[in-house]
Amino acid sequence: MSIAHESATVLDGKALAKQIEQDLRTRVDAIKDKTGRTPSLATILVGDDPASATYVRMKGNACKRVGMDSIRVEMPSATTTEQLMAKINELNSNPDVHGILLQHPVPEHIDERACFEQIDLAKDVDGVTCLGFGRMAMQQSAYGSCTPQGIMHLLEHHNIELAGLEAVVVGRSAILGKPMAMMLLNANCTVTICHSRTQDLESHIKRADIVVGAVGVPELIKAAWIKKGAVVVDAGFHPTDNGGVGDIELTGVESIASAYTPVPGGVGPMTINTLIRQTVEAAEKSAGLDIS
Repeated sequence: MSIAHESATVLDGKALAKQIEQDLRTRVDAIKDKTGRTPSLATILVGDDPASATYVRMKGNACKRVGMDSIRVEMPSATTTEQLMAKINELNSNPDVHGILLQHPVPEHIDERACFEQIDLAKDVDGVTCLGFGRMAMQQSAYGSCTPQGIMHLLEHHNIELAGLEAVVVGRSAILGKPMAMMLLNANCTVTICHSRTQDLESHIKRADIVVGAVGVPELIKAAWIKKGAVVVDAGFHPTDNGGVGDIELTGVESIASAYTPVPGGVGPMTINTLIRQTVEAAEKSAGLDIS
């Protein structure tokens, strides 16, 4: 990829998500025609966290836009690990449910990891199980964690050639930093994972051809650290009076980077879009449709 850019390419996730939804509507119609069943995503919300409720609603709206069903399961804050696991098992064995999403975070007294692991691999469209992560890392068939998978799709759409690039991922969470690093490694990048204990973060960022901010700290990564011509991917979002900022200071980045994701409108729409796309894939597999 040439790095002699006058002005950086904006990696517009909102526009790409809209484009993909048109294709998904056609695929959903084909599943309905063949099986008489509507592809369906079950979302489980435990407790009354307002941000989680908003995310679940957004996911339900995205299902509607492509003609899918969403089954909304709401459970009280006092739900036990055992009760939640029983509900997941019920959804696992329901042939009308093609994907299961357990909204993170669950109340603290629940063993969230044990509940994630209860999700059937064939319905793990959010890419949260250890088995799914392991299979993805080993380049076997699995649904990737939605945010990193959405980022990979966005980079691919913009023809960003990743092989040989030096990638720095800032953040090591189970559903973002770690799978992101594995996906970039599988795309033949040389990958460094940085985190809250990394010493001299600036020096790592300065040599990166691609930087992924996934650390959850507002504007931790400074624009001045970005190498000329780098690809900048900001997976963070922190609401502000002016709309919001990410994990990377984006002011002035358009004159430094070769490509960057805006905040909002970059990575966020691709996360939900990937969830919907992977649910459609799961429904196609369940219906025996050739999706190769």
